[in-house]
Parts: sequence; structure tokens; C-alpha cells
Amino acid sequence: MHRQYDEETEHFRAELVEWLDEHLPTTEEMRDRSQSSAHLPDWARRWQRALFDDGWLVPGWPPELGGRNATPVQQMVYFDELARRQIWRSQNPQGLSIFVPSVIDFGTEDQKQRWAMPVLKGEKTTCLGMSEPGAGSDLAGLSTRAELRGDTFVINGQKVWTSGAHHADFCICFVRTDPSAAKHRGISVLLLEMSTPGITVRPFPSLLDQTAWVDFNEVFFDDVVVPRENLLGELNDGWRVANASLGHERGMLWVFEAARIERALELAIDEARRSNGNGSRLGTQPGVRDALADAYVDASALRCLGYRGFSKFIQGKVAPEHMLLKLFGSEINQKLFLGFTEGLGAEALDVGAPEHTSRLEDGWPWVYRYIGSFGTTISGGTSEIQRNIIAERLLGLPR
Repeated sequence: MHRQYDEETEHFRAELVEWLDEHLPTTEEMRDRSQSSAHLPDWARRWQRALFDDGWLVPGWPPELGGRNATPVQQMVYFDELARRQIWRSQNPQGLSIFVPSVIDFGTEDQKQRWAMPVLKGEKTTCLGMSEPGAGSDLAGLSTRAELRGDTFVINGQKVWTSGAHHADFCICFVRTDPSAAKHRGISVLLLEMSTPGITVRPFPSLLDQTAWVDFNEVFFDDVVVPRENLLGELNDGWRVANASLGHERGMLWVFEAARIERALELAIDEARRSNGNGSRLGTQPGVRDALADAYVDASALRCLGYRGFSKFIQGKVAPEHMLLKLFGSEINQKLFLGFTEGLGAEALDVGAPEHTSRLEDGWPWVYRYIGSFGTTISGGTSEIQRNIIAERLLGLPR
């Protein structure tokens, strides 16, 4: 597939590349890693604010929201360039990609100024109050309740897997406001300050937590009082907000996923050339060769599928390809990392090995990459849910 862009778009790309070359954080700055997905080191706050001020944070939005009214094709080029460099716009991705667009779409002008703008500028960070012990992939099963008492809501319940909650300033919280309504109804969305009395946050580690990095949390709400003015959208209309929120998260994930897969594939090929303990190359093993070949073909297919869907989108056509991209992309990674983990055998489990052994460029062992790949099959909608959506909405199969 040969991609060509018009002169205006290529000028947009050149301007972006020049700006990135001049403003990218230094290597030393980026070594100051975030402690969670809602923790912004000083360099990350400066980086996000620079993007906002110069219209490169969300190019498709107007200048007052950190953009420059870029066309859809220009936005595609923008994400392609960022993905190629493997640089995130924000170290608080759920804030920029889910929280802010949800407030922009459904909030009042006051809410946009109070909640969205500080997050856009990197002054505040957010977490997402969605998953619960009994409502993970099935958001409609949530039981955290908010009782409307005059001009305030009183929240009681629990959230779990709440990334970055221990560092976040704000939370977009999905609550049940009409327990007598059907599952998908009776849900509302509230904007919260995490310092509100009655909120208790308990971080808990995962297998992949490294040194200071801990992302997952339990969040408990005990008679948490929230003003009615913090209601996002209409009362009991939270399901519509939830669908839009997850849609924002999925929007450009495939671009970054494709770039990550391609970079992982490059590193995997280098690894396959390395001699192991018995003097042979890892790439001589049939399982490893198969994993590399599958990943190469799948990564190329993902790119082509994404661009084909995007081409339909900018022409105003329905793009069923976009229903497949998230599912396909997250599972390519998993197959590649599994193939290498199995190919390395016992060596894959030696997570204390030197950095040049069985590790990607950021120092993570292949086995950690494989374990971590399960997370990408959850974020943005689980693979199981994605298969249901494809079956019902694309193929017309019964529920």
C-alpha cells in the first residue's frame, strides 16, 4: 500500500517534526519515570503544557483547547509521528484521552473550565471510577450507589483496578442513581475531587510493578458528599457517557499499537540473532521463527486495515474495520511475546539477567512483556466484549 498526502498535509507533518525535534524532553528527563498513570513528574507537566500552548496536544481541537483545527488526515499523520517516536502526549493518558473528551462532550461551560482545562494543561491528573469487584467488563453491573439528597449526591460503594487513584486529583465516577431501573439505565456520572472526605484509596501491587511504580488501587466511598453541579450529563444517562468515554479510548489506540508491535518486532529479530548458551541462535527454533513470521504478517495487516478504515471514515462512510482493530492489535502482541517466552525456555524466567539478555530496550524481560500483554486485551474494552460487538453489530449474529 502506497500512502500519499497532499501538499498541505506534508507541510503540517514537516512543521510537526520540526517542533518535536526542538521540544522533545531530554533522555535524562524521561528517565525520571512516572510513579503511576496519574503521576506527572515536572518534566511531563512542562512537556504537556508546551504541547497545549503550541496547539500540538489535541491538533483536531480549536486553539483554546490545545489544538489547531487539524483535518482528520492531519490528525492521522500526527498520531503516526508520535507513535513512530514512541512518545506519549501525556503521562496521564486516561485524563487526556477519556476524562477530558467526556467533559468536553457532555459538560457545561463551567465544568469544562473547572475540570477539563486543568487536565489539558497538565496541572491536574485524573483516574476512572469504572470497574468494581462485581462489575469489571460488565459496567452495567455496577453497584456503587449515589443517592440524591436535595442539592447533593451521597456516594457509597467500591471501585477496583483504579489506575493511578493514589496520585490523581480528579475522578470521573460511574454510579447507580436509580437502583430500580434496568441494568443499563439508572447510571449517572459524577466528577469528584479525590481529596473529598470519605474517599479511601488503597494501592495494591501487580506482578509487573517495578520499584516505585504501582498503578492499581481499590477505592472506597463512605458517605461521600458531592454537589449536584458535579453531575456530568443528564441524571440516569450515564450509559451513553460510558459508551462515548470508551470510544475516545479506542479512537487511535491502533496507531500506537501498530507502532509498538513494529518496534517490538524489530527488537525480537535482533534477539533472534543472538547466540544462546549452547552456541546456537534463538531464531533457529521453529516456534520462534513462526512467532516472528506471524507478527510480521499481522503487523502489516493491522496497518493496512487501519488505513483502509480511516480512508472510509474521512469519506463519511461506515468503517467496520475499526471494530476489528483493537481486538486484532492487542492479540498480536500477546502471540509474539508468548512465542519468544517459550523459545527462551528457562532463560525467560531469569528476570535478574543482564539487560542485554532476553529484554526489550526498556529493560523489561520478555516474560514480563507476555504477562503485561493481557492488560492490553482489557483496556479499551476486553477482547471478549469486542468479539461480542463484532458478532452482534458487524455480523448480525444473535445475542
